[in-house]
Amino acid sequence: VERCMSVMQSGTQMVKLKSGTKGLVRLFYLDEHRTCIRWRPSRKSEKAKIVIDSIYKVTEGRQSEIFHRHAEGNFDPSCCFTIYHGNHMESLDLITSNPEEARTWITGLKYLMAGISDEDSLAKRQRTHDHWVKQTFQEADKNGDGLLNIEEIHQLMHKLNVNLPRRKVRQMFQEADTDENQGTLNFEEFSVFYKMMSLRRDLYLLLLSYSDKKDHLTVEELAQFLKVEQKMNNVTPEYCLDIIQKFEVSEENKKQNFLGIEGFTNFMRSPACDIFNPLHCEVHQDMDQPLCNYFIASSHNTYLTGDQLLSQSRVEMYARVLQDGCRCIEVDCWDGPDGEPVVHHGYTLTSKILFRDVAETINKYAFIKNEFPVILSIENHCSIQQQKKIAQYLKEIFGDKLDLSSVITGDSRQLPSPQNLKGKILVKGKKLPYSLGADAEEGEVSDEDSADEIEDDCKLKPCYVRANGATEHQVESFIRTKLESLMKESQIRDKEDPDSFTVRALLKATHEGLNVNLKQNLDLKEGGKKSHSRSLMSNFGKHKKAVKAASKYHSASDDEESQQNSSGKETGQLHRLARRRKTVKLCRALSDLVVYTNSVAAQDIVDDGSTGNVLSFSETRAHQAVQQKAEQFMLYNQKQLTRIYPSAYRIDSSNFNPLPYWNVGCQLVALNYQSEGRVMQLNDAKFRVNGNCGYVLKPQQMCKGTFNPYSADPLPASPKKQLILKIISGQQLPKPPDSMLGDRGEIIDPFVEVEIIGLPVDCCKDQTRVVDDNGFNPVWEETLTFTVHMPEIALVRFLVWDHDPIGRDFVGQRTLAFSSLVPGYRHVYLEGLTEASIFVHITINEIYGKNKQLIGLRGLFNKNPKHNSAETSGRYVRKRSIGDRILRRTASAPAKGRKKSKMGFLEATEIKDSAS
Repeated sequence: VERCMSVMQSGTQMVKLKSGTKGLVRLFYLDEHRTCIRWRPSRKSEKAKIVIDSIYKVTEGRQSEIFHRHAEGNFDPSCCFTIYHGNHMESLDLITSNPEEARTWITGLKYLMAGISDEDSLAKRQRTHDHWVKQTFQEADKNGDGLLNIEEIHQLMHKLNVNLPRRKVRQMFQEADTDENQGTLNFEEFSVFYKMMSLRRDLYLLLLSYSDKKDHLTVEELAQFLKVEQKMNNVTPEYCLDIIQKFEVSEENKKQNFLGIEGFTNFMRSPACDIFNPLHCEVHQDMDQPLCNYFIASSHNTYLTGDQLLSQSRVEMYARVLQDGCRCIEVDCWDGPDGEPVVHHGYTLTSKILFRDVAETINKYAFIKNEFPVILSIENHCSIQQQKKIAQYLKEIFGDKLDLSSVITGDSRQLPSPQNLKGKILVKGKKLPYSLGADAEEGEVSDEDSADEIEDDCKLKPCYVRANGATEHQVESFIRTKLESLMKESQIRDKEDPDSFTVRALLKATHEGLNVNLKQNLDLKEGGKKSHSRSLMSNFGKHKKAVKAASKYHSASDDEESQQNSSGKETGQLHRLARRRKTVKLCRALSDLVVYTNSVAAQDIVDDGSTGNVLSFSETRAHQAVQQKAEQFMLYNQKQLTRIYPSAYRIDSSNFNPLPYWNVGCQLVALNYQSEGRVMQLNDAKFRVNGNCGYVLKPQQMCKGTFNPYSADPLPASPKKQLILKIISGQQLPKPPDSMLGDRGEIIDPFVEVEIIGLPVDCCKDQTRVVDDNGFNPVWEETLTFTVHMPEIALVRFLVWDHDPIGRDFVGQRTLAFSSLVPGYRHVYLEGLTEASIFVHITINEIYGKNKQLIGLRGLFNKNPKHNSAETSGRYVRKRSIGDRILRRTASAPAKGRKKSKMGFLEATEIKDSAS
């Protein structure tokens, strides 16, 4: 292994394959800290790197899609390998000059990846910190001589958002500069300088308050701190001695069993004092209840790496989401060439992958991270012949994992539990009706295609370019180019508005542009083809209005009925569309694999007491059900499973707000895992509560009985939780990720916003004041208080913003489940940023009786708080409180002592929070 490391660090010349171009020869090397692969030459310079942490897998040979595209190249497979990395499973395809070099790199990379997956959280925190300090030193060393002079230190201070007088910086510089080479700092001296600069006044004062004004804690004093402040039980002297041995830096202090300020700082910044409850890193909930009593992590069109029209389909996406804890994955099956079924998004230009490869990948990765059951949601568009092939592959590849005969349910009317189904794969699909004889080899079932919201002549079908084979490729490449440019334009919008179906602007422009350009560019002779492509886009243009009317969550008008009447014609079209029933042929072999997860449509529902039905809704129809029959929906979800999937019009793979559906107990809320941002952060936080195993137990009140989630006091008999949150300080907060001037931009003026997300009555946010010119160690010392009616499903979101005269810029976020918060002094590390954190103190109390929190700005400006509560959260009417407008007008620079803004979750998402 060491030989591999030294070869990789010396560098190897390899050919980097790219789609559509010849290979590029580059020198690839492992950096000296063994944390990332770099290459040169590259236009990206410093940014040309892949961090080892971000690598999902390394495959040998010519397996990737790009290798398949370069099929004519006569590369030796033993010289080829592919690195898959990042959230979108990007591939780096490399060819070495001999097999020995390829083996060296594959072995070395697998060793580094294994080391990272085995280390514990403390070792990881220490490694990332050390790497961050080294990287900071290297980036500050502009001339590359391994030394930093005072000017380079001043530039670094600005980059790190430190606003200290130059005199003070020079003084610390001189104290750290101890070798004979005066006037510069080497790496060891810089580490001393960085420690001086990072000395935490807040932690020092905390240590003094428990150490009787000494500069260290004894074992007894440390135990007292852990019991009183951190609310820890069973604190033994041995545990305290272990902390001193692990975190104390000074050997002198270790001998005397003292914890000094440096050791105390290390301990407070370690995972032991993180805001997230370490017990929740493991499965700790009761896993013996019926499946319908759990929220289940679910993915939509799992195979796609990007948008729904043009992106690549990859088997690696199944590996990624399964390892990320997702337990319900989707497979869209279509007839492929040579009798082999393929997986892709129908009626689009997404690429195709073999069904067999998908099944093999699922089989390989389903149970690596946890053994709880995987639900395979099969959307079947195949002929009987290829359906038989699918059934054959499922049986051959999954074998005993499909055998549910040994599963004990206890009660035949109940679904089995995740515990009983460990290691099993449940096929979710259509089942032949019982009325059909058992000997019938095939039969008709209703066809619920998730693209059914889109009218037939709007689907991108190849027929309109078939007539003249010569132009087929031209038309496809034109559509692709046009849509790609529109996708880019559409990404400029606010990513956080859950109601922003980019498709409106996108399709309008495509519809106008496609006709004009096809006429000019392609000189199509047949009128039929031209008119088809025109109708394809013009129908998209017409139809989107209907969807807009049906899916608009919040309108400017209070009166929903008048809005529906005014667009009655279009909504009527939509309902007729929904009623138009299609049927497809289904073969017995595939039907028999469906046991507990029979896909049914809303209109097929007959409450005959049978279990094992999965009701599928698009978000548009589910929204209507939640609005009109929330309590009935909750009761239905106590016996059966419900799956909610994104509207087919979300072609940019944006995600809808999952909260309304979780709030009525829908188990399978399917999201586009490839789209980063607010919604996926909420999903991650929700499922992290139970060891990230993909199953989270619903609150007792959702499993038995019912309540109205939109009520102002939904659970009057249950105690509420009061969260008292003291925001003390921030550490190493960087400049905003989309800052135009990058590191040279102004030093930030940070403030913290805390948002509670859960039942509509609990949704609200509050924020601290702004600290000017200090991102390195700002101090707020402010207390925010929240009351939560249903803490079991509430999420808490910490956001750091940079205040700006004309608005605010997003710096970072961390979202957690309320139930995962631990009391005491805690660090909230911002997601995706190595060192950035906020230091807080948390107290959680139980309170009984009426909630006094609601009388804030809302009570002042609305005479009828009940009516207002239904308005802001029940119907999602986009209506700003005066208080909220005042906050916006002062450019988010809140005054001290102003009240919290209460809002429905959707209003909260309006505010730009492009946390990806």
